[in-house]
Amino acid sequence: MTDTASLVRRWRHERGLSQAELAQLIGTGQAAISRIENGRDVPTLPLLTRIAAALECRVSIAFESVEGGALHSRK
Repeated sequence: MTDTASLVRRWRHERGLSQAELAQLIGTGQAAISRIENGRDVPTLPLLTRIAAALECRVSIAFESVEGGALHSRK
């Protein structure tokens, strides 16, 4: 399961919503929410923004180094 999948599921549970209720709030089908929460689909940024609004939270994107790697500038 991806971070996005687990976060959508966790926030939905915290808000006491079923998949069908969340889907109705954002104008999609319950199956789409299921696919997102199971990591089978990655939501687009516009869809993720609608999900966040319905769950009364915000989208935050972060870039982090992998395995202690450092950023190198190109000259």
